[in-house]
This record gives sequence, C-alpha cells and structure tokens, in this order.
Amino acid sequence: MDDQTVILFTRNGLGHGPESLQLALANKFLQLMLASGRLPAKVLFYTDGVRLACSGSPVLEPLREMQQRGVELVLCQTCLETFGLAGEVQVGVVGGMGDILEALQQAGKVISV
Repeated sequence: MDDQTVILFTRNGLGHGPESLQLALANKFLQLMLASGRLPAKVLFYTDGVRLACSGSPVLEPLREMQQRGVELVLCQTCLETFGLAGEVQVGVVGGMGDILEALQQAGKVISV
C-alpha cells in the first residue's frame, strides 16, 4: 500500500461516454489496481462519485476488497444527502468536506479519475 497516494472519484464511473462504459472502466481500473498490489492509502468520493459506494453499484466488490486490505474509503456526506443516498452506503465511511480536504492536503500524490 502507498501511504502517500489518494484516488479521487468525482464521477459515477470513469471518463465520458455511455454510463455502462464509464462503470465498466471504473470496475476494470479497480480490479487492475487490486491485482497490482499497489493500493492507495485512501479513495475519496464526492459529487456523483459517491454513487460508486452505494447500493446497486457494479464496483462494490472491488471497493470492499480494497477496504479489507486497509484502504480508507471516504464518502462526502453532503453529496449523499443531496442525492438521497445517505441510507444506501454499502462500503466506506461517511465524512465531511473537511475530511476530504485534510486527506488531499496530506497526500503526497492525488490521482483524479
């Protein structure tokens, strides 16, 4: 695990294009990261990115495995409440923007996907 790296998800998937493609790419990205063994210290989710850690997300299994391996997953509370997803969180911890800001400020490297 890399104690300096933070991954930032601000979209419900990766890239631009059809939703199914974005979600397939996010799943592939997370699976390959797990297989590489080079995991970030934290994965942060805000805006539409919070949907990835909620009920019905196709990437819950790789996120659960990352969490089991010690990666901290932090979801934006305001975003969850705005989208009506506060009761749908399946993985990670709910935090505030202050938690997200602190993680970004302490990171040696931030990768926004």
